[in-house]
Amino acid sequence: MLSPKSAVIVRATLPAVAGALGEITSRFYTGLFTAHPELQRDLFNRGNQAVGSQQQALAGAVAGFATALLEHPDERPDALLSRIAHKHASLGITAEQYKVVHHHLFAAIVEVLGEAVTEEVAAAWDEVYWLMAHALIALEARLYEEAGRAAGDVWLPCRVVARHTGTADVTTFVVRPLDDRPVPAARPGQYVSVRVTLPDGARQIRQYSISGFPEDALQFSVKRVAGEVAGEVSGHLHAAVEVGDELVVSVPFGDVTLADDDSPVLLASAGIGCTPMIGMLDHLAATGAQRRVVVVHADRSESTHAFRSELEQLVGKLPDAEAHVWYEHPQGPHPADRTGLADLSRITVPAGTTAYLCGPLPFLRSARAQLLAAGVPASAVHYEVFGPDLWQGAED
Repeated sequence: MLSPKSAVIVRATLPAVAGALGEITSRFYTGLFTAHPELQRDLFNRGNQAVGSQQQALAGAVAGFATALLEHPDERPDALLSRIAHKHASLGITAEQYKVVHHHLFAAIVEVLGEAVTEEVAAAWDEVYWLMAHALIALEARLYEEAGRAAGDVWLPCRVVARHTGTADVTTFVVRPLDDRPVPAARPGQYVSVRVTLPDGARQIRQYSISGFPEDALQFSVKRVAGEVAGEVSGHLHAAVEVGDELVVSVPFGDVTLADDDSPVLLASAGIGCTPMIGMLDHLAATGAQRRVVVVHADRSESTHAFRSELEQLVGKLPDAEAHVWYEHPQGPHPADRTGLADLSRITVPAGTTAYLCGPLPFLRSARAQLLAAGVPASAVHYEVFGPDLWQGAED
C-alpha cells in the first residue's frame, strides 16, 4: 500500500515522529481549535481534551497505522480502521473535514520537528495520512449507505418515553423518533451518540451503549461521570432530561457486535461495561438462543452493579447459560471465589468460544490475557472500551 520510497523514509523517521506525537497532537488541537472554535464547542469531547486522552488517541492511531503499513505492507489494518470509522460515522464526520485535519496536523508536525521535515519526509508522511484518510472515508461512506443516511446526516430528533434508575449513578433512557419516523435498526453491542445543548451553548456529543431492545424505541444507559468537564453531558442527562423531553440521538453504530451463529459465547465486563453485554443478553433471550453462554462481570459492590437483577433474569431465560460475578467489596454473603477482581482462569471456557469484553483498560488487558492463556484465539476476542481508544493497534 505504501510506496517503496515512502516506506523507507517512514521506517527511518517513525521513531522520531512517534516520540514527538504527544507534542505534535497537542499543537495540532491548539491550531485546529483556534481556527475552528466551533469544532471544540460542538464536535470534540471537551472532557477528553481537558485530560489529554483525545491527543493520546490520535497519536496512537497515527503511529499504529504507520507501523501496520510497515509490518504488513500488503494488508490493511481493518480492525483499527473499522473502530475509528464507526466512531466517526456516529459523529457525522464527512470527507471534507479530513482536509481541515490534514492542514493543521502537518502544520504541527513542521512546527515541532522543524528542519527534520524535509520535502521528502513531508511527502512520505503525507502519503501515510491520505492512505489512512481515504480508507476511513470509504469505510464511513459504506456505513452511511448501510444506515440509509446521507454522509454526515446521522441525527434523529427523539422524545424520551421512559427513564429508569438502575443505581445511584446509572440511568437508562428509552427514546422514540419524532414524527412517526421509523426506529433505526440496531445490532447487539452497538451504541448511539447523544447530542445535548449545555448551559453555555455548546452542543456536546457522547456515545452510550444500547442496553436493550424495546419495541419501536431505542434504549441506552448513562453512567454519571465525576468532574465538571468530564461529566458535563452525563450530568446534564441525569439532572435535566425527563420523560417527555426531546433528545437528539444518532442512528446506531459500532463494530463490536454479537455474531449471529450457534457457537459458544463469553460476555465479560467490568463496571458500566455491562451495558452492551446486557443488550447482547437481551437479544439472546428474546430470540430464544440455544447456544452456550458464559457471562462474567466484575464490579465494586452490589450497589454499583447496574442491571444486576436483569442479569439474573436474562441468564435464567437461556437454556445453557451461566453467570460469574465478582465484587471487590461485597456487602453481603458471597462465595470466596467471587470476591476481588474477576479471574477468567477460574472458569471453564468452552471450545470454540467467541469472547466479547467491555470495561476499563486494566480489565480488558487482564481478561484478554487470561482468555489467550486458556486457548481462545486472538481473532475470537473482541473488545469495546469507553472513551478514546488508547489501545490503538492492539490485536483484536
